Amino acid sequence: MASSLTSPSLSSSSTSSSTSLFSSSSPSSLYHKSFVPKRTRLPTHVKCEISEPVNGKPSVPIINDGTLSKFLQARRLQNAVGRNNNRLKIFTGTANPSLSQEIAWYMGFELGKVNIKRFADGEIYVQLQESVRGCDVYLIQSTCPPANENLMELLVMIDACRRASAKTITAVIPYFGYARADRKTQGRESIGAKLVANLITEAGADRVLACDLHSGQSMGYFDIPVDHVYCQPVVLDYLASKKISSDDLVVVSPDVGGVARARAFAKKLSDAPLAIVDKRRQGHNIAEVMNLIGDVKGKVAVMVDDMIDTAGTIAKGAALLHQEGAREVYACCTHAVFSPPAIERLSSGLFQEVIVTNTIPAMEKNYFPQLTVLSVANLLGETIWRVHDDCSVSSIFQ
Repeated sequence: MASSLTSPSLSSSSTSSSTSLFSSSSPSSLYHKSFVPKRTRLPTHVKCEISEPVNGKPSVPIINDGTLSKFLQARRLQNAVGRNNNRLKIFTGTANPSLSQEIAWYMGFELGKVNIKRFADGEIYVQLQESVRGCDVYLIQSTCPPANENLMELLVMIDACRRASAKTITAVIPYFGYARADRKTQGRESIGAKLVANLITEAGADRVLACDLHSGQSMGYFDIPVDHVYCQPVVLDYLASKKISSDDLVVVSPDVGGVARARAFAKKLSDAPLAIVDKRRQGHNIAEVMNLIGDVKGKVAVMVDDMIDTAGTIAKGAALLHQEGAREVYACCTHAVFSPPAIERLSSGLFQEVIVTNTIPAMEKNYFPQLTVLSVANLLGETIWRVHDDCSVSSIFQ
């Protein structure tokens, strides 16, 4: 269930002879059941009631009882009553407090009180303002830009909880920085993902919960359990509202390395056809499109990736898709890093819509008309509940 912050219109070229991509008769169209908690037996497709964008700009709303749908209000009340929640504490760092607030509201909690400040020389100070002795503590902190400061803040928060005698410490990392440094592509390179995994483990974390890691092998770098949360259902749920005809859709991987991700995405979309952009990278953050594998002529192309950084790869891929006759191009990703000149490339007219999630907070300067931000708060909140209750997490995505 995704909270869409904008809802631009999407033209559909479906005819009476074509079948709807998300028709109720298609078993594949039932994917959105995956992130409705099975133990609650609640409706399978409910959207939050949110306000319209302000001044044409999408924004992440602070969810309260006035903006929650009846489903989420009931869920929040259920979570707050009838459970022994005295031993579960949620704290947030300064990286993405709005997402943390949404997660807490979904779970029926208030965020724990913590004092985080910087000294004049840039050092980070953390003090918990309430007891966590014997508690299961969940620390929500993305290691998004500024990556080094947010990472160090997470480490100091973990250390503070460990020294305060917390029973267990789970690092909830919606965006795991340094994930792209997961292997050596040239001699004398570091593997930053392994180093960061070691730092988090040695700081005292007992478990890590991360969203859409750049590669699955990063889970193996940790010597503690890692729960990998796939945000794909959130994007799929939003696309379901578009009612795109299955005959008009093609899922595109912007590079060969993302084929497995795009194939899984296409399978959820009534087994849509797959196309691949073949490129050769000449340097970091520099991509050159070489060729297109697959047919996109006259179709609606949905490009799928785990993150958009400078948007060089996905923008050049979109240009190639238009050259090959694609009618419309959509970009979907989980992590909106948006390093310059990403905004210029994404707002240049190549994309009908750019769909991202709020694992990284969207800054006002990064807004543009085609941008849609979806919330992953309910997905993360449900995952935290399942970890705390020792229930299956993978069943959310089945």
